[in-house]
This record gives sequence, structure tokens and C-alpha cells, in this order.
Amino acid sequence: MIRQITSGPHINHPTYFLQSSFFPGDREMFFTSYRTGDAQLFEVSLASGEFRQLTGGAPIHPYSPALHPDGRTIVVTRGGGLWAIDRAGAPERKICEFSGLQLGECSIDAKGEWLTAAFAGAAGRGLIVTRFDGAEASIIPFPRTVIHPQFHPLEPEWIEFSGDPAPRIHRVRRDGTGLECLYEHGNDEFIVHETFLGSTGDLVFTIWPRALCRMDWTTREIRTIAGYNAWHIAPDGAGARVLCDTNHPDEGLQIIDVATGARRPLCLSRSSNQGTQWKQSRYALAEDFAHARNTLSWMENAVDTIYGPQHTHPHPSWSNDESMVAFASDQSGVTQVYVVDV
Repeated sequence: MIRQITSGPHINHPTYFLQSSFFPGDREMFFTSYRTGDAQLFEVSLASGEFRQLTGGAPIHPYSPALHPDGRTIVVTRGGGLWAIDRAGAPERKICEFSGLQLGECSIDAKGEWLTAAFAGAAGRGLIVTRFDGAEASIIPFPRTVIHPQFHPLEPEWIEFSGDPAPRIHRVRRDGTGLECLYEHGNDEFIVHETFLGSTGDLVFTIWPRALCRMDWTTREIRTIAGYNAWHIAPDGAGARVLCDTNHPDEGLQIIDVATGARRPLCLSRSSNQGTQWKQSRYALAEDFAHARNTLSWMENAVDTIYGPQHTHPHPSWSNDESMVAFASDQSGVTQVYVVDV
């Protein structure tokens, strides 16, 4: 059963596929909405459909919300700051602020003690790392655009992140040491959407649009899970299944068995899946951007004919008990939040 959770003339979408949008118990979920004119955080009851606004003022980064392990605090980025939002209604708390920087999506370690987020600004690019209480913060510079930073689920002193465009897969310790590229590849090997394979500690990624692959965190051995056009990928908690959407061709949302590579369809998203580069099997070159209306980050909702806009992509993610999947779809003409039972 597919349920439409939001409606109206303004864009609404779940958080990014690397994070679950469900609160503990899976009775409520949080989402980004533009119904007030810019990106703000809301929560909704799946039973009643009632929603309430959690943030106000300056807009948040639309794909930054991440739920803290305490189950009640959501961390968002806003400009150069990281903010803690208490769903119980306590005042917003500024965790840290980096003047002159723009922060992107963020990640929280398994214990809830440390946060990381990608940054860009006049001073360069890289990662910021801070304690949740704001007592300690630092910058890890990187010479290229950084996206998708994530703490290792078993070794929280490590952060995996993507260097954009190629080579993509990197890791660095939380203190800034040990920076290394885990796989050297060229522009013609279109690696995207790296993440951790549940609690296995290994990595999983897509070589677009040909294969879903697994990398051993220790040996760096790479093996193919399935020869398939898995797009945005979300492993389950055990690392036994990988949820994904698809494009070119769009076969809807699929669940892939990691051990066998077998897959089963979940549902069609009917999203428009925009972005001209997804018709290619390589990263964008200067001539590709020359035809785009702008060259904003992949993570923005503005018009970008290269990789988006992102709100036209399903970005599926699991509920906590893995009985439901949230995704975005603009099938009605405006992106809304949907939930499907597994």
C-alpha cells in the first residue's frame, strides 16, 4: 500500500536517502517543506496526518536533517551553522558556527557525540567536525567538493566521504589524520551514492548505471553485488538488503538481496527523475555544464539540468523497523512525501 503523506502546491520531501525520516516507533516522520516560502523542517503523524513546523527563520539546508540517537533531536545545517532542534519544543540550540562557510548535509556518529558536515566557501572546501555539545570544533580541508560525509558505524573515529567528481571514495579520521583515497578511478567510472552497508562496516556504492558494488573496508576488495542500474541506495540495518530507486530505465523502487543479487520490485515512484547527466556513464565535463542553467551543488533544489533538481528524485529510505519505505515523487506535478509498506 502506498500512502501520500503530504499535499499542496509547495515542494515537500523526506530527508536525504542516507538518513531515515522516521522517528522512533515509526508513528511520525519529519520532512522538509517549502510551504512557508523557503526550506523548513516539519513533522507529521502518519495516523492522523496532522503536521507541525519545527524550524523557522532562516531556511535550513533542505537535505541536512539527521536524527540524533536520542530520538528527539534533529540536527540541521543553516548557512555556516549546525543547529539542534528539539521536537518537544525547546528553543533551537546553535551547536557551532563557521563564518563565511556554507554547510551541507550532516552526519552523527552512533553514540551521538560527534557531528560532521561538508562545507564550501571562499576559504576552500572540506569537512567540519564538532562535538554535539559544541565544546570542540575543527576543519578538515580538502581540495575538491565534498559530499555525503558519514561516520563509520563500528569505528566512529573514521569518516567516509565523497570527493566530487573523481576519484570519489575517501576516508579520514575525525582528528584530520589518515586522509586517503580508497579507490583510484577516472572520470569514465561514474561512482555515486557511497554509503555503509548496514552494520557490516563495509561500503556499498553504484557504478552508474551498470552495477551495485561492495568494498571491504579493510582490504578494499571490490565485488559486484548485482549488475543493475541501482541509483540512490539505502542498505537495511543488517546489511542484508539494499533498497534503491532506478532510472534509465525507471523500474521503480527495488530491494536487492546482498548475498545473491536477486531483486524484487517494491513500487513505482512515478517521479520525473530529472538531470541530463544520468543519461551518461561518466561525470559531467565542462561542456556539459556549458548547457546547464546553473552549476549549483547536487544537493540543491534550484534548477540544475545536470544532476537534478534533487527534489525530482525518489531518494528512498527505510523506517526504523524496516516495514515501510519513505520516498519523494513529483507525479502530481509537485514533489510530495509518500510511504509504501514493504
